[in-house]
Amino acid sequence: MAEPESTVINTNVKQKDPSKALVIAVTTRAIFNLEQEHKLYLERGKEEYTRHQEANQHKPLPPGTAFAFIQAVQYVNKKMLESNPAEKDLFDILVLSNNSPESGVRIINSAKHYGLEISKFCFVSDEDSTQYLKSHGVKLFLSADRTDVCNALQRGVSAALIFQQEVQAPSTPLRVVFDGDAVLFSDETDQIFQEQGLEGAVQYERAMEAVPMGEGPLKTFAMHLGKMRRKFSQEKSPIRTYLVTARSGRDMGIRAIKTLREWGLAIDEAFFMDGAPKGPILAQIQPHIFFDDGLHNIQGAQNVGVPSAWVPPCC
Repeated sequence: MAEPESTVINTNVKQKDPSKALVIAVTTRAIFNLEQEHKLYLERGKEEYTRHQEANQHKPLPPGTAFAFIQAVQYVNKKMLESNPAEKDLFDILVLSNNSPESGVRIINSAKHYGLEISKFCFVSDEDSTQYLKSHGVKLFLSADRTDVCNALQRGVSAALIFQQEVQAPSTPLRVVFDGDAVLFSDETDQIFQEQGLEGAVQYERAMEAVPMGEGPLKTFAMHLGKMRRKFSQEKSPIRTYLVTARSGRDMGIRAIKTLREWGLAIDEAFFMDGAPKGPILAQIQPHIFFDDGLHNIQGAQNVGVPSAWVPPCC
């Protein structure tokens, strides 16, 4: 597979082994707030955008929605290396950008300003930059462009769409919240619900209780996260994971728990909301990122300042 047009290696960051690391790729608009610059690009074109970025290359960009998540990931790496200086199962962060290397200098300078341990900056001229994800061993891709996210999901890479929003900066440890159906799990029960209603879905779950659910688009990422989580005791872990699902615990929770057990995926806490709004419980958890396939749940999370990532169900 072809390499990106230009890949800048960050020599200030120790490079990770991509075969062992949990590689996360983020786009510039996911990690930084580039809304004004993006508007300039759309309204006045690439040349004017490039001039603006070059003129402001020493002015740090403000943090974006995924910024706190990346900072928390760095905290996990720090704790992993404190526990075992030879640890290889670390997070590895790369930035994927459609900027030219010239206009991308501001991106590199901004990362340096905030002390972000980005190992590589990949500046890609191709319309579909997601073709490079697999060659870099990416396990999670976060982007502010829906087409990019859909392309990544179709390539079998865990991916989610980041919306620019106001974020309440959470504290450590790293806290990640997953929805269940169509995120961690397949959408099989959602489809039954759409076709047969709630009673049909409940009957289906009861009949299939002993059969693990299919894999959802975020399962691969969750499993890698779980592998890192198991290196610590629950009390000392720098990672906490949560399941917050619209399922009811009484009628539809058993199969979800059995599926997680079958996968060997430990979740610190599970909340079965029985259709209730997720915003209040997310406000208590204060995650660094919340993955869901329902836009109404994403909106509810955004309303309480929770960084949210939408997993599009119809790519």
